[in-house]
Amino acid sequence: MATLLGFDYGPAKIGIAVGQTLTGTATPLTTLRAVKQKPDWGRIEHLIREWDPQALVVGLPFNMDDTEADPAPGARRFARQLEGRFRLPVHLADERLTSLEAKRTLGCKPKKIEQLDAIAAKLILETWLCEQ
Repeated sequence: MATLLGFDYGPAKIGIAVGQTLTGTATPLTTLRAVKQKPDWGRIEHLIREWDPQALVVGLPFNMDDTEADPAPGARRFARQLEGRFRLPVHLADERLTSLEAKRTLGCKPKKIEQLDAIAAKLILETWLCEQ
């Protein structure tokens, strides 16, 4: 059984979820806001120490025609930074439609909009787990 953290990367905020290979499921954890236009590395490090994952999964944005979306280079850079900082395997997962599905999950509840990215991270991680 392995624990993994999933990330829905964005330049302003990053959704994070935790999941397990045993169950193939994930749970939304939190959404972190950028600090001076950079990921909040301190809080990310805290979550990595807390959950002790064996690997990390970062959502890679794709268009519906299977081409990489404009934010993809930023997600790739974030994945490389995670791997370099924490010396953990980092996998990329197609995150197509995860934000739309996260919005459907939340419905029209404005108080829960902060959970959107964490729910998207959960969906990204579960997609990756199902493909393994």
